[in-house]
Amino acid sequence: MRILALETTAKSVSCAVTEDGMVLAHSFQCTGLTHSRTLLPMVDAMLRNAELPLSSVDLFAVSSGPGSFTGLRIGVSALKGLAWATDKPCVGVSTLYAMAQNLAHTDTLLICAMDARRSQVYNALFEAKNGVLTRLCEDRAIGLDELAEVLRGDGRKKLVLGDGAVLAHTHLTRCGVDCALAPAAMRYQNAVGVALAAEEAAAQGKTVTAQELSISYLRVSQAERERKARLDAAAKDTEQSN
Repeated sequence: MRILALETTAKSVSCAVTEDGMVLAHSFQCTGLTHSRTLLPMVDAMLRNAELPLSSVDLFAVSSGPGSFTGLRIGVSALKGLAWATDKPCVGVSTLYAMAQNLAHTDTLLICAMDARRSQVYNALFEAKNGVLTRLCEDRAIGLDELAEVLRGDGRKKLVLGDGAVLAHTHLTRCGVDCALAPAAMRYQNAVGVALAAEEAAAQGKTVTAQELSISYLRVSQAERERKARLDAAAKDTEQSN
């Protein structure tokens, strides 16, 4: 199965084409340029340079959350357009599970962490053993203190990865949790991991149409929180005035 995958959930942006677990082409960029400016030109250049027509793709995959709200919308919207154009199925995969694919070959407890601001990380834990990942908890937005409490006393070898890895590692170490940073070259989420995760999902029949593809935000955006606060304040003022 030939899969085209996109990853746009944080500062970096990447795309990849895999076939039966093998990487045919991959493009990665982490220069701070906006994904709306870089993503589709990267996909076009990758396919042209590798002489891989879009029509040859069997499945389209994307990190569907958690992650940057804007980044998620860019990636999912772009993938929907590509899938609609070719009338092919889609898979949205957990950003954290796709990230863990980088280190599936290690016998460690993987602490996947993305900076969620407000002293929180988007996090999931996976046990990597003999190339197989076992999920230990659902994707979640969790406070750093709470994460440290969960991991304290766990004697397994631990690696922290993701765009929030340095933040999490610093805090966990300060709290007495023995863990190491994943190597920089393997630390960040990328489209190859998305494609590998999507291949597993497709084998389990978990594909959807472009129209059905959705985003998993895990929590409401700052704009939505501020709007709710304004509405609550207005309702309180109205109640007091009555």
